[in-house]
Parts: sequence; structure tokens; C-alpha cells
Amino acid sequence: MPSKFFRVATEGATTDGREIQRSWIEQMAKNFNPAKYGARVWLEHYRGVQPDSSFAALGDVLSLQSRPVEDGKLALFAQIEALPALLAMNKAKQKIYTSIEVDPDFAKSGEAYLTGLAVTDTPASLGTEVLKFAAQNPDASPYKGKKHSEGALFSAAIETDLGLEGDADTIASTLITRFSDLLKNLRGIAEPKPTPETTNDFAVKTLEVLGAADAAIQRQATELAETKTAFTKLQSDFAALTVKLSQEDGSGTQRPQATGTEGAAKADC
Repeated sequence: MPSKFFRVATEGATTDGREIQRSWIEQMAKNFNPAKYGARVWLEHYRGVQPDSSFAALGDVLSLQSRPVEDGKLALFAQIEALPALLAMNKAKQKIYTSIEVDPDFAKSGEAYLTGLAVTDTPASLGTEVLKFAAQNPDASPYKGKKHSEGALFSAAIETDLGLEGDADTIASTLITRFSDLLKNLRGIAEPKPTPETTNDFAVKTLEVLGAADAAIQRQATELAETKTAFTKLQSDFAALTVKLSQEDGSGTQRPQATGTEGAAKADC
């Protein structure tokens, strides 16, 4: 999500005693093209080697403009695309000052070009001694090892409004909305469009499923009725057996009643 344009430099002091010339600002605004040479946003002008380091890039410069400001000076305004880490810093009120990296003779063209943008917590008003030291001791300057070329210079850090305050929630909301719309479009593409044939087929299959379900329910009802009848018969048989057994003599010593000896042979004495 692009930021609004905000001031990143004004013609005047740099970290090595030189001054940002008015013509440089005009040339940077005119010449800048990310497709030609992209300018990234860095923490304190450091360029991390590892993508997951504390000094990884924080965003990209998208466009530049030159505008007249107070005292008739010319200022450089930038529009950037901030990565989540920079959004978080800005929301926490950290690294709210910017310093440009400018090459006055970019690629031997004879004109200035913005090669990078840094965010910092050291404004020019509090960094006067550092700027003075760097200008008088160029070989010992703390900025020397950060420059991409010997002729490049950094501007004094000035307080800027990145245009991101209060925008983080809006950016997140916009991204979520766009993602939701994309999902809806993908669903519309993936889902087959109904045709008379597929509609009829679906209706037939639905009736077949409903018929099979009804048959299964009826079969279960029949089986349940048969099971209930069998259970009732078992209950009746069990009751009859219980009555019969209750009438039997349960003694183990009583002899059975004699029924006589008709028909038996008698002994010849």
C-alpha cells in the first residue's frame, strides 16, 4: 500500500560538510525510476546481508517529487511502499526521521540520483556534532562504510511524516477485502455452472437417494415388528414354563406313588 508523499530532504546540509544543491533535488525528482535503479528504505543506512537480519530492507521508494517549501527552498518528497516492520516502527513512534542517500554523479551521468532512503532516530538538530566530525574527518566518518560509492553523500536527518500514522489498520482492512474478493472470484471460476442436463441428473439422483432411504426405513420397521412378535412369544412361553415348574414336587427323598401290579407275573411257591 503506497504512502502519501512526505518530505525526505531540503536543500542544505549533508553529513560530510557539502550541501544538497537545488539542482540535485530537481534532478532526483526528474530522473528517479524504480525500473532503472530501485532505492530501498534502510535502517540507519545499514544494508543487511541476510534477509531476516535486523538490518533487512524496510520498504521501497516508489516515486519522487520536488516542491518549494518555507524560505523559498526546494524540498524532495517521496512516496514509499512500507513493509510491515516499518509500519510497526512508525506506529510505535520509532525511526521517525529520514535521511536520503544521493549520488551527485550517478552512473557518470553528471546528474544526481536517489540511491536509498534511511530511517533513523537521530535528527539533524541533535546530530550536529556527528555531522561536524564527519565533515572534518572524512576517513573516520561513521557514514563512510555505508556509502555505495565514494562520491555519494547522506543528507542530515529531518523529522518526517511518513503518512503511515493510523494507516496500518486501513492497509490491513484493504488487503483482507481484496483477498476475500479474490477468493469469491476463484470460487466462481472453480464451481461448475448448472445446465439443464446436470440439473435433471441431480434431481434423479436425489429421488434415488430418497427412495433408497425410504426402503431402508420400511425394512427396519418390518424387522422391528418381527422381532417384537418373537419377543412376545418368548415371554408367553417363559410364563407357561414358570407355572408348570411351580407345580412340580421339589423333594429329592419322596418315592413316586405306586400304581399297582396288574399284569405282573406271580411266583410259584
